[in-house]
Amino acid sequence: MSPITYKNTSGFDKDLKRLLKKFRTLESDIEVTKTNAIELFHVKNIDNSSVELIPNFCSDELKICKVKKFACKALKGRGVQSGIRIIYAYHVSTNTVDFIEMYFKGESENENKERIKQYLANLD
Repeated sequence: MSPITYKNTSGFDKDLKRLLKKFRTLESDIEVTKTNAIELFHVKNIDNSSVELIPNFCSDELKICKVKKFACKALKGRGVQSGIRIIYAYHVSTNTVDFIEMYFKGESENENKERIKQYLANLD
C-alpha cells in the first residue's frame, strides 16, 4: 500500500503557527506521529490506542479521528500524555489525511465540532 498523503487545512496551519510559539518541537513531533500513530492505525491496522474515531462523523469512506497520544519533545517528562490533540480526516479510497485542528487541552477541552462540520460541508 502506498504511503498516506498529508495535507493541512488553513485552520490547522493557524493552530500550528500559534502553538509553535509555545511548543517549538511540534513540526518534528507531527512527523513522528504520522508514522507511529496514523500510519500504524490506518495502513498497518495496528491499534496502539493513539488514535480514536470521533463518533457521528465517520463513514466507510471517511474517518474523522483524534490523535490522543501525542509525544511533544517541548513538554519534557510528559511522554505521550502531552495534552496536545490532533483532529484529522482520513479518506479511505485515496489514502489521504487532511489535518483539521490541533489544540492543547490546557486551552480547549474538546475538538471544535463546528470546524469539523465546516470541513465536511466543504467536501461536497
